[in-house]
Amino acid sequence: MTLPAAVRLVEVGPRDGLQNEPGSIPLAERIALVDGLSAAGFRHIEVGSFVSARWVPQMAGCAEVLSGISRQPGVTYAVLTPNLRGFEAAVAAGASEVAIFAAASEAFSLRNINCSIRASLDRFEPLMLAAKGLGMRVRGYVSCALGCPYEGNVSASQVASVAHALYAMGCYEVSLGDTIGTGTPGATRRLIGQVAKQVPREHLAGHFHDTYGQALANIYASLLEGLSVFDTSVAGLGGCPYAKGASGNVASEDVLYMLDGLGIATGVDRQRLLQAGQRICQVLGRANASRVARALQVLPAPQPTHPNG
Repeated sequence: MTLPAAVRLVEVGPRDGLQNEPGSIPLAERIALVDGLSAAGFRHIEVGSFVSARWVPQMAGCAEVLSGISRQPGVTYAVLTPNLRGFEAAVAAGASEVAIFAAASEAFSLRNINCSIRASLDRFEPLMLAAKGLGMRVRGYVSCALGCPYEGNVSASQVASVAHALYAMGCYEVSLGDTIGTGTPGATRRLIGQVAKQVPREHLAGHFHDTYGQALANIYASLLEGLSVFDTSVAGLGGCPYAKGASGNVASEDVLYMLDGLGIATGVDRQRLLQAGQRICQVLGRANASRVARALQVLPAPQPTHPNG
């Protein structure tokens, strides 16, 4: 299959990245991170989530972050909402769109949100109805699409079933998440082939963690399968608070470097992205998990070699 001419990167660092950090992050720095990412050219940024601060304290103050950012035209400022109450809070705070999530693993669903997959989907019905009434777009996530920390292997047919349920209830896009990063390119291609029987490829996205160092390979495999939307996290921030041992999301810097080399447009400026990543890592007092960012600190920046010249 021909590679796409352009890819949309959904920057999830301010939400999926920061939610796994130990301790709270100053609101001013969360705002600065979002502004730095929009300045870098991201047109879709997940700002935070309206979940209980008791369970995810790092996401407290999401409304304040939304009110404090310098909104840029054409940028979607999205938030994660687990229920109708969270959706209403997101609307009041001025979110551009919301995201909902379901697991492809029964065990993960029970450990994560204390209910079955079916019950979790049922909970979203009033949220989807309210979103439709307001004309607000909803994006869906499927966790454990390529493996579960409790069940191990997850069947592609089960992932397809959950993805189809989200799409059928009105999610304009469904992101397939390799929550624990165990996926490989072959498994990724087989998964997409199965899910695409129920959800069109143009409505699918990839969300890969790099626990086993397979994220970039899985993204390339997804490109070959016709996907052109990927979730990435600045500086490789993240993990999963409910999946012990799962390392961070694939670094935005590393994905951008690969896509630049393939001649695939993203609209993201590498230097500004590097600056945003370095700043948040300094705030967090942690090493930058992006291999590209670390390399460029000590090596001259190479010029990407495009396929045709």
